[in-house]
Amino acid sequence: MKYISTRGTAPALSFGEAMMTGLARDGGLYVPDAVPVMAAGDIAALAGLPYEEVAFRVMRPYLGGFFGDDEFRGLIEAAYKGFHHVARAPMVQLAPNHFLLELFHGPTLAFKDFAMQLIGQMMQAALAKTGERITIVGATSGDTGSAAMEAFRGLANVDVFILFPQGRVSDVQRRQMTTPVEANCHALAIEGDFDEAQARVKDMFNDFAFRDGVRLAGVNSINWARVLAQVVYYFYAAVALGAPGRAVSFTVPTGNFGDIFAGYIARRMGLPIEKLVIATNQNDILDRALRTGGYVTDGVRPSISPSMDIQVSSNFERALFDAYGHDGAAVTALMTELKAGGFTISQGALEMLRGSFASGRCSEDETVATIRRVFAQTGEILCPHSAVGVKVAEDYLGATPMITLVTAHPAKFPDAVQAAIGTRPALPPHMADLFDRPERMTRVPNDLKALEALVRERIAH
Repeated sequence: MKYISTRGTAPALSFGEAMMTGLARDGGLYVPDAVPVMAAGDIAALAGLPYEEVAFRVMRPYLGGFFGDDEFRGLIEAAYKGFHHVARAPMVQLAPNHFLLELFHGPTLAFKDFAMQLIGQMMQAALAKTGERITIVGATSGDTGSAAMEAFRGLANVDVFILFPQGRVSDVQRRQMTTPVEANCHALAIEGDFDEAQARVKDMFNDFAFRDGVRLAGVNSINWARVLAQVVYYFYAAVALGAPGRAVSFTVPTGNFGDIFAGYIARRMGLPIEKLVIATNQNDILDRALRTGGYVTDGVRPSISPSMDIQVSSNFERALFDAYGHDGAAVTALMTELKAGGFTISQGALEMLRGSFASGRCSEDETVATIRRVFAQTGEILCPHSAVGVKVAEDYLGATPMITLVTAHPAKFPDAVQAAIGTRPALPPHMADLFDRPERMTRVPNDLKALEALVRERIAH
């Protein structure tokens, strides 16, 4: 299997090359040149298997032999042994035909752990074969950063630099990034919002002298391996509810589009997904784009669900690449227009996207009301992002089982939860001393040259 860029001019790469490269050199994102389809019998055979075995069977066709079977099984085992629930991704029933998929049982209490723990193992194994050293630079709206720190902290051949928007993540999210004691972890608080942090990371990748000089690698969901690891839990959840014998639907609270794009890949692999519902908060550019055909940025408004406070959804480019029939030139033109504020999706592409995704928006008041109502009715405590998902999912409930992705533990956002239900959710025991740990971070300007200089200086010591 080869991986091609969404902008059409970068060279095709193997799985290992695409994983270690991250962003394509033409500025695009790597996608597989073909999506393998699983037979219905093979999907049915996943029912009842441990999460690790489902991961092996779903992901293996994409590897192109980069890892041997026994080696890959070992990497998966190592990735998920630190999770705090034996099922890894358990489901609970919220209401008739409505289920919650709990994705917060990893070491940093968010769904990002599923991909980041595995990509950490895979990158470490790849580096061990070559003896190379890499510099990982990532941007985070809250959860990616802490998951990356946890996955790579203490590794001898990796430095990790995470940019997060100063004052726009929760205290728990910030402390998860600023309290690791390992010298290879660098938390950078950037002036601006997530979109600006993400733009500076892409700028670093597009500065080829810098990129090659520091051996830059990416772990944001621009990295295909991140998306691939998230495909697994769609299969795991769907077969538990009877797939492929019956269809299921999923609602995904999303800002950067990576998590729901993984569901789109699962459907293309043969999983019978009836509806894939995009749930947005007040930063509703994805919902607006599907409704109107215009993808137009209008500024990020801080919310109580900060991990979704995004206007430039990187992984939407992957969906556009499919919608435009793998026309890299067309995607390049759209991304150029986006830098000037936005673009209009062509009618044919819009029809394809509307046929693939549904969408909805949840306001701040609706988010609070949903947390309060669900707690009163069921005792379940939702984080604000998951509440956005539940509220939007309720507009699409029907005869097909709906699975809403619960993307973070409520204790990561205690102020918002306490304001809604009057109770402050406690951190789990392994993180109980988080607020006693000393913090270590660097304030940085929203300036490419200053950021590059800082990275060069840190990795030289």
